[in-house]
Amino acid sequence: MRAALICIDKPNHLQTRIDNRAAHLDHIQSSGIVEMAGPFLDAEGGMIGSLVILTVESMAQAQDWADADPYAKAGLFESVAIREWKKVVG
Repeated sequence: MRAALICIDKPNHLQTRIDNRAAHLDHIQSSGIVEMAGPFLDAEGGMIGSLVILTVESMAQAQDWADADPYAKAGLFESVAIREWKKVVG
């Protein structure tokens, strides 16, 4: 199954994102369950959140991945929604 993580950054937390980016990317790479990922952007092109698509056995596995994300551990996100997602095109 696939799960979508929709993560919105806390306002004025760009430095938190920058400081934890390498660890976040390592988490993505080492987990082996990330199908695609990337930041949400504001009108000026600044990063303001993240979309991560995971291939998981359960929603609990998706929650565990989200909890272990260095961005989450650093307190970057204002909100995180995890939803089962069905790929139709692409």
